[in-house]
Amino acid sequence: MKRLHVHVGVEDLDQSIRFYSTLFGNDPSVIKPDYAKWMLEDPRVNFAISAGNHARKGIEHLGIQAENASELGEVYGRLKDADRPVLEEGQTTCCYAKSEKSWITDPDGVIWEAFFTNGEATVYGDSPALDTISPSETKCCAPRAA
Repeated sequence: MKRLHVHVGVEDLDQSIRFYSTLFGNDPSVIKPDYAKWMLEDPRVNFAISAGNHARKGIEHLGIQAENASELGEVYGRLKDADRPVLEEGQTTCCYAKSEKSWITDPDGVIWEAFFTNGEATVYGDSPALDTISPSETKCCAPRAA
């Protein structure tokens, strides 16, 4: 069963961890110096926050997390059927996890990722420069400049 993913950029990680832990009635399943994640069952969501990784505060992006490669293939097919440019990132390390992922924006510029996490990582990793995406652009999620 797939899980909704929400990633929020925050100013003060400790304050936000206290707030969301109270809101969800659960402590994070992952806490790092710049990141926290709750894997909630009710509602079924992967909710993550990070501080200092991107310029964007508030909802950074949304996503669909697949539980296996077959589900990811199903979601990828839907991305391609959406008739929007898709950035196929492939295997990557992001948010202290090793994942296979792709990115797309909706017609109004809301950023979505589709991914399958297949391992943990000891570093935050890298991702496309989400703060450079404009709703008026036709490209999705241009990779971060070197």
